[in-house]
Amino acid sequence: MNSILLVGAGGHCSSCIDVIESSGEYEIAGLVDSVLLTGSRRFGYSVLGTDADLPDLVSECKSALICVGQIKTPEVRTRLYGRLLELHVSLPIIVSPRAYVSPSATLGRGTIVMHDALVNVFSSVGENSIVNSKALIEHECVVGSHCHIATGAILNGGVDVGSGSFLGSGCVIREGVKIGPNSVVGAGVVVLNDLPAGTVLKGSP
Repeated sequence: MNSILLVGAGGHCSSCIDVIESSGEYEIAGLVDSVLLTGSRRFGYSVLGTDADLPDLVSECKSALICVGQIKTPEVRTRLYGRLLELHVSLPIIVSPRAYVSPSATLGRGTIVMHDALVNVFSSVGENSIVNSKALIEHECVVGSHCHIATGAILNGGVDVGSGSFLGSGCVIREGVKIGPNSVVGAGVVVLNDLPAGTVLKGSP
């Protein structure tokens, strides 16, 4: 079984661990974190080092997944992604055995599709993105790289989501809507019209 490093040991990491353990495709070598003490344990795995230790760590473990969460900005995930590419690390696609990804859909490297999510026919999701639990990406959607489609979000047919965007829990995007890059759609928001780049729509308080 191939081993994989998990970069980032916050709350999102625990969900990633659950998906990886459920799939049985990778053995988790350990965690990398910029805050936690090297040698400590988190979620049952050892913290092997910090971001600065990545060159040494990836010389032994050639695969990694970014497990840093994303809400307001994709900056940390994007930076780590670029660093791992520089180090020639393999960034596999991780799909929960409880998710459904249509055979005609495409996923970019480093993307994770979590429990009970659905990526439907002829849709695509870019690199280093999160399709979180119970999210629905309907037919012919395009989701860019470095996006987070949060828990229970609904993207109806033909939605286009620009890179670096966050779509909050339970939001609903009407069919055919285009959301510009680096936008934030809050929890529970219903989007009926196109949004320009950098839009921030707050959810319910």
